[in-house]
Amino acid sequence: MAFTEIEIAKHMKVLEDSFWVHRRPPLHLRDKVREGQRFTDQAIELFLVRPAFNHPDEQIEEPIAKLRYVRSQRIWRIYWQRADGKWHAYPPNPQADSLATALHIIDEDPNGCFFG
Repeated sequence: MAFTEIEIAKHMKVLEDSFWVHRRPPLHLRDKVREGQRFTDQAIELFLVRPAFNHPDEQIEEPIAKLRYVRSQRIWRIYWQRADGKWHAYPPNPQADSLATALHIIDEDPNGCFFG
């Protein structure tokens, strides 16, 4: 079952308060780089939109992380995108008990999987 409008609103507030407030591009870059999220079914995909390296007039999405909510277990699974372009479970902490905790794990990123 997909997220409801009420759940999306709650998740957006958590995203803003727990993640984007720390990870938003600096003011002088916000006209070129912006943050984004996509809600699909039971997942939230976090990304940045920025100019392509070789084609500055072209905008590309740079994936950060994917979070999938498992309702039956009430957990959030955390994924990162490897060089093969596929989403893989995040090795040290593949799941969290809340969205805020999952975002904290992504923000800390001790292995450099999400932010290099």
